[in-house]
Amino acid sequence: MHFDTLALRATHHPDPDTGDVVAPIHLSTTFARNEANELPANYTYARPNNPTREALEKALAMLEGGTVGMAFGSGQAATMTLFQALRPGDHVLLSTDAYYGTPALLEQVFHPWGLTYTRVHMNDLDAVKASIHENTRVVWCETPSNPMLDITDLLSVSRLAHEVGAICVCDNTWATPVLQRPLDLNCDVVMHSTTKYLSGHSDVLGGALIFKRDNEFTQRVRMLQGLSGAVPSPFDCWLVSRGIKTLGVRVRAQSATAQAVADFLDDHPAVEKIHYPGLANHPDRAIIHQQMNGPGAMLSVQVKGGQEKALQFIGKLKLFARATSLGGVESLIEHRASVEGLTSATPKNLLRVSIGLEHAEDLIADLAQALR
Repeated sequence: MHFDTLALRATHHPDPDTGDVVAPIHLSTTFARNEANELPANYTYARPNNPTREALEKALAMLEGGTVGMAFGSGQAATMTLFQALRPGDHVLLSTDAYYGTPALLEQVFHPWGLTYTRVHMNDLDAVKASIHENTRVVWCETPSNPMLDITDLLSVSRLAHEVGAICVCDNTWATPVLQRPLDLNCDVVMHSTTKYLSGHSDVLGGALIFKRDNEFTQRVRMLQGLSGAVPSPFDCWLVSRGIKTLGVRVRAQSATAQAVADFLDDHPAVEKIHYPGLANHPDRAIIHQQMNGPGAMLSVQVKGGQEKALQFIGKLKLFARATSLGGVESLIEHRASVEGLTSATPKNLLRVSIGLEHAEDLIADLAQALR
């Protein structure tokens, strides 16, 4: 099926008793047994399983072409649960440019517990190969990366991971399954912050893991999901499922506008550099065409004049909300180094931009007046 049809069919569950076209929300935290002490369905308690969450998990697996989907209370909860499934002494290889919460988890939580990790530029395959050890269990990719939009060759990196028996995990939050399906590119696990594009309206917190195979490791993560209880509420699951219905049309419209915005900024004399996969001069253009169906709706811009000029610029914007997060219908902009804190390695003049559903001409006009 075309993705838009798949997104609708994956989340379409009419109620057999009432005929409801929109699936109901199952809010119950517990489920009754019959007179013979038998469960009428495979539900006992809401922490390990819930009908609304189960429907979302099946939809997520369908969208990414996976076998098993798991929903979590946030993207960080999904990431943390996967790392918890490893053992002390295991090694994780992580991209140098990645969402700052991922290395923070490794450094502050899992390194003291016994995990080791190395950070490497994932677009340098020789460096990746040299950084994979015998005890490497996870190679964690993020492409396009946050916030520099670096591109990782998923087919090549997953091959290197598999040579030592490691799994390749891809944070696909920015690309979404509309533009990129890492499991089709030989990755083993996909992670999403469903807070972002999948829900799409900046009103729900959530995360997900989608597994290519249902194996021992997958079942260990499932066990930890149920034991830890880091799961979304039924209403949160319902909101993400609702957002998925329009995911394709939203992402394509936002990507088209982002391309227009990036082209405008790329030629502007007040701009030092644009980071966007859709630029004609992008050094990884061949890989982008190989593994992506479009450049996406995220971009980063470095303003001439350093941090002071960058902050002055965003202070003058009228249509962009100065806020953290991304993937919603409204356009957002943020000074990334301020969000990441004192240890941030992000350039001080870099602004991360999430393009929403406003008209491209209006956004460009707003950017033009702020840059003057």
